[in-house]
Amino acid sequence: MIQIPKGTKDILPSQVYLWQHLEKTARETSEKFAFKEIRTPVFEHTELFLRGVGDTTDIVNKEMYTFLDKGGRSVTLRPEGTAGVARAFVENGLAGGALPAKLYYMISAFRYERPQAGRLREFHQFGAEMYGAGGAFADAEIISLADGFLKALGLKKVALQINSIGCKSCRAEYHKALGEYFSPRLFDMCGDCKTRFGKNPMRILDCKEERCKKHTAGAPRMLDFLCGDCRAHFEEVKELLAASGIAFTVNPSIVRGLDYYSRTVFEFTSDAAGAQGTVLGGGRYDGLLEQMGEKPLPAVGFAAGMERLLMVMEAENAPVPQEEGVCCYLAGMEKESRKRAFLLAEALRGQGVSCEVDLMERSLKAQFKYADKRGARFVAVIGEKELSDGAAEVKDMRNSASERVKFSELVQYLKQRS
Repeated sequence: MIQIPKGTKDILPSQVYLWQHLEKTARETSEKFAFKEIRTPVFEHTELFLRGVGDTTDIVNKEMYTFLDKGGRSVTLRPEGTAGVARAFVENGLAGGALPAKLYYMISAFRYERPQAGRLREFHQFGAEMYGAGGAFADAEIISLADGFLKALGLKKVALQINSIGCKSCRAEYHKALGEYFSPRLFDMCGDCKTRFGKNPMRILDCKEERCKKHTAGAPRMLDFLCGDCRAHFEEVKELLAASGIAFTVNPSIVRGLDYYSRTVFEFTSDAAGAQGTVLGGGRYDGLLEQMGEKPLPAVGFAAGMERLLMVMEAENAPVPQEEGVCCYLAGMEKESRKRAFLLAEALRGQGVSCEVDLMERSLKAQFKYADKRGARFVAVIGEKELSDGAAEVKDMRNSASERVKFSELVQYLKQRS
């Protein structure tokens, strides 16, 4: 038997309604903020991610699914959504349209890493991105969108943490301070941190190794190195969030190791599904388009792992609409009544009523069992007498009440009661 590849997962019919609820909530919340959906290819030229994600990141160095196509071109399954959206934004001339451009996406993405709870090699993300607005109001709006989405899912135990990582000018001084701090401590740190020290010392602060964390805990804080403009921007973001009633804490340890990130960064975290983890994260990345070789344009956004969100929703027992079963099962008792049931089903579906008929020539008792398993609200029984009378015996499966209903009135009857 061929088995599913490691790090992937089937989403079965019994689980799909949960995903549909999550996706519906994401769409409805995004569109309240006037964000519009964008869809990009599953694979892109590898160069896009080398530029857009960065060749010093673990994603590029260790986790990308990269291969040569039949034309000898290097292509990569997308490991995240931002780079593809940025390419589509530029290539399709969206920068020449109304700004700010507000975009959201729901994608599958791929990273070769060790599978664990809430983290797979094929995973799914909901993300939102705004291009063209560089002020604090844009940061506050994107955070408000994220906050509104999580609240619409019924999550109450997520916490917002924010920080500022400044701009290129004030980060230069910060990198110098980090270099002075970590230089005498490198001998006791992991190999990755030693590599990061020479390329981007800020990325050391992201290390999860215990021997490194004991050193990063006492490292200089970016907030102490902010220039006047960056400090004013961060203060305005905090004021707007407070005025909007969005609770937050400032966490100086939140960083982004990529050069194109600037100023506001944020995470929504939860420990409802076990160890504390990020369920949604984002920030401002004003340098992204420039790093990709395009004209600079401010941008801010976030992404949320949908598998992780579903775990947190389950752990919090968040309210989820019940999966809807079929409205009506039409049970035929012999060949002619089965034929009538089949034709009635066609007519019902044509008028927007979901229904099923017997396709396996089961007994009436077996048909009732099947209808119950399928969650049918009503069962309409058609036998010889019902055929003669032109009316079905309709049973409400919730309270076992039965009523005789003419074939011609069946649609109206079902729509009024379902």
